[in-house]
Amino acid sequence: MNKAQILIIDDEPQIRKLLQINLESNDYRVVQASNAKEGVALSASYLPDAILLDIGLPDRNGHDVLKGLREWYNKPIIILSVQDNEADIIKALDNGATDYLTKPFRTGELLARLRSAIRRSQNIESNAVIVCDDLEIDLVARTVKKLNQVIKLTSTEYNLLALFAKNEGKVLTHQYILKEIWGYGYQTETQYLRVFVGTLRKKIEDNPNNPNYIITESGVGYRFQ
Repeated sequence: MNKAQILIIDDEPQIRKLLQINLESNDYRVVQASNAKEGVALSASYLPDAILLDIGLPDRNGHDVLKGLREWYNKPIIILSVQDNEADIIKALDNGATDYLTKPFRTGELLARLRSAIRRSQNIESNAVIVCDDLEIDLVARTVKKLNQVIKLTSTEYNLLALFAKNEGKVLTHQYILKEIWGYGYQTETQYLRVFVGTLRKKIEDNPNNPNYIITESGVGYRFQ
C-alpha cells in the first residue's frame, strides 16, 4: 500500500480532478490547492512527500512559489506547466524543481517520474551526508562544504554534484545525466552539460584542469571518485 502524500497546487479544477483520480488509484493520498496562498499553507501543514506545482497560478508566479518553498521544503517538487520553452524549464530547474512536465502530459510518465523522485528522496534521507576526502555533501540540507567552508552552488550545480556523489565510482553517460538533471528532451545537449561541469569543477576542485573528483570518461560521460 502506497502511503505517500501528494500536494497538487493547480488552478484548473479538471487537472486537479484528473490527477486526484490517477494518484488515488495508485494508492497515493492527495491534498489539493487552487492557488499559491492555499498551496503554501497546505505544504506547511501537511509536509507532503511530493508537490505537483503549476507555474501559471492566479495569485502568484509559480517560479516565486517554487523559490519560496525551496527555502525550507527539501522533498520533490515536480512542475506541471503549459510553458514548454527552454527558458522557463531552465529557470524552474535552477530554482530547485525536481522535474518538469508540460501540459498535456501522459499520466503514465508522470507517475513514473513521481515514483522515481520519491524513491530518490527517501534514499537521500537514509544516507544524509556524503563525505569524499575534504568535500562534504549534506543531501538533506542541500549544502556543500570543502575543508569545512560552505561552497555556494546554484540549484542545478548542487543537483549535478549530488547525482555524481550518489553514484560514486560509476560512469554516468552524458544522456543519463542530462535526463536526470534537465529531463527528457535534453539528452543531446552535451555542450550544455560540459558548461555546468566546468563551473562546478571551478568551485570544488583544487585544480579544475586536473580534477580529482569529477573525472571525464572521454566520449561517454563522467565518473565521480
